[in-house]
Amino acid sequence: MDVYSTLDGQGFVWDSDKAASNASRHGVRFEQAREVFLDQLARYEDASPQEEARQACIGLTTDYRLLYVVHVVREGDVLRLISARVAEPAERRRYEND
Repeated sequence: MDVYSTLDGQGFVWDSDKAASNASRHGVRFEQAREVFLDQLARYEDASPQEEARQACIGLTTDYRLLYVVHVVREGDVLRLISARVAEPAERRRYEND
């Protein structure tokens, strides 16, 4: 089942089963992952597998967790969250140095 949410005027959607799996596997809830899109210093990069255009956002949450969030832009600029995890060291360096 899809979950719809907004944060600061930005629309989000995600699959509830995928969100539960992601929280169990990576310790990051999609409700928190939305916060990286509020980070004015966030970095965006391509995260596409061959079949679908995906982006990743590397940014800070309101409690200063640096996350790597894979998403797809859907109709109406709604962001569909695919996965979220704590940023790896190389991703942290890209965030800090770019």
